[in-house]
Amino acid sequence: MALRQLTDIDFGRLRQRPYSPSPAAWEDEVLYFLLLDRFSDGAEEGYRGNDGTLVAGSTALLRPADRGHAVATESDAARWRAAGGGWVGGTLQGLTSKIGYLQRLGVTALWVSPVFRQAPFEASYHGYGIQNFLDVDPHFGTVEDLKAMVATAHAHGIRVVLDIILNHTGNVFSYAPDRHWTDDGHGGRFLDPRWDGKPYPVAGFHDATGHPTIPFAPGNPAGDLKAGVWPLDLFRPATFTCKGRINNWDSSPEFLEGDFASLKDVQLGAGSADAYEPSPALRALVRAYQYWIAETDIDGFRVDTVKHMDLGAARFFASAIREFAESIGKENFYLIGEITGGRQRAYETLEETGLSAALGIDEIPDKLEGLVKGWRDPAEYFDLFRNSLQIRKDSHVWFKNKVVTLYDDHDQVRKGTHKARFCADREGEQLALAVLALNATTLGIPCIYYGSEQCFDGQGGSDQYIREAMFGGEFGPFRSRGRHAFDENHPVYRQLAEILIIRRQKIALRRGRQYLREISGDGVHFAYPRPLGGPMRSVVPWSRIFTDEEFLLAINTDPDRPTSAWVTIDNDLHAAGERLRCLYSTDSTQISTELAVEARNGKAVLLTMPPGGFVVYESI
Repeated sequence: MALRQLTDIDFGRLRQRPYSPSPAAWEDEVLYFLLLDRFSDGAEEGYRGNDGTLVAGSTALLRPADRGHAVATESDAARWRAAGGGWVGGTLQGLTSKIGYLQRLGVTALWVSPVFRQAPFEASYHGYGIQNFLDVDPHFGTVEDLKAMVATAHAHGIRVVLDIILNHTGNVFSYAPDRHWTDDGHGGRFLDPRWDGKPYPVAGFHDATGHPTIPFAPGNPAGDLKAGVWPLDLFRPATFTCKGRINNWDSSPEFLEGDFASLKDVQLGAGSADAYEPSPALRALVRAYQYWIAETDIDGFRVDTVKHMDLGAARFFASAIREFAESIGKENFYLIGEITGGRQRAYETLEETGLSAALGIDEIPDKLEGLVKGWRDPAEYFDLFRNSLQIRKDSHVWFKNKVVTLYDDHDQVRKGTHKARFCADREGEQLALAVLALNATTLGIPCIYYGSEQCFDGQGGSDQYIREAMFGGEFGPFRSRGRHAFDENHPVYRQLAEILIIRRQKIALRRGRQYLREISGDGVHFAYPRPLGGPMRSVVPWSRIFTDEEFLLAINTDPDRPTSAWVTIDNDLHAAGERLRCLYSTDSTQISTELAVEARNGKAVLLTMPPGGFVVYESI
């Protein structure tokens, strides 16, 4: 029976089941972020199932000749583009069928886009326009499908983190604006309900067709579950700030009180972080999300748009959720906050709110991509993880489990009006393994954006172009249609899987201290690698040290030519004449070969890198 209000939830019954424990250390995990609508519909042909056997289906595997076939004519291209703006058909059952694909890649934790019921008249396939916080959207499946997906993931050693929203609901009511006449660009004028600090009149809650026919008043228990906002505890005017859309995204309190375009801002409470008074709406949302933990056995939440919430609201939520999770045996339930604005803001927000880790720190994606493509100083990325008096932390590994690192994502705010995946050009495709390896073996909790292991190359003027449907459908990757990309023979997939095995085996690659290393062309003059008047084509090496064990890792930012350099290693951990052995190289002939340690710049080894390559060496 559908849940209509929070008192319908039988928490006593739910707590009687056994629950999966939390991981001991989240820095050991490898996250994989997917948009559920764009991942799998379960109809693919010839992929390997969860047990490793081939599965029959109706959608063929993408081949090189299929690239671009959906845009051969302008009408075809228009059809493909239009498909990218709406629902394309990925489901929870489809995701469940690909758990084996993810496990064999080396993924240990899924970050799944919001699964909750969306406003039925909106094309909010991304899941961020929630209309009912106590139900799964039928496009994705059912609550039972969600539970089955989580259980299957757990059976394969994979945790599940659900994307959730506290800051806003979907488009659940319409304003009756009474000010701000604005030109529409076509000779007409309209009243624009943009934020000015004052509430707007409201025409009514939306019915199932998107019309404001329902009085803006507390809801009726006999009401339509597809209309207004649910659970019933939220179906009231006081749930919302009603102050119109954000116009200036950097102005406070506008970005705290305003709407995200048509999405409606929730009134979460008031007061300082230390004396915050949560609203009934925030208390209701907390209870709703506690229900999803108990019902599905998930392992964490990714909390959307933390920047746009009061710190007190985030602190209240984190405390209540963590306490509930501990009560059912989840001692390390992870709360990843989307915190934009740099590492100082991230640090302060984490310290103030008690959230577990930060996602969306502006510098990380830009500096990761720029480092590998040669137009960013490597020190800019590695210095993000250094100890800092500014953040008052003595250990330079404080960030190891406090930051989720990634370079591609689903909206790429940093790229403005032209979105593009890392592999959108030839250089990016050649360096795809290098950037994945760098992300996987440096500090932080690494996160892979779906399709990166298949070198997806999405690009265009809006978000939809970086949200290709991995299962094909009408909006397939590489401008294709009806071709899936679950190819375990793809060289980047295979090589990344090998790297993630080594990461899992070697604790230093997950928890060790981290140092960018100096290089030299002549073995005499050493300096850190950096761009010098053009793209940097260089060996970029770093060490991970755990207790007295050092691992030397490096990428080559030159996609076309092998590169050699003398590389500094720890002077105290090595003696001249010792040797390092190659654990992994993108050039398989290097694996198990050895390098001699020489007394140069303290201690150093001569490293030769394959084009666009990645290597790992350990002490013998």
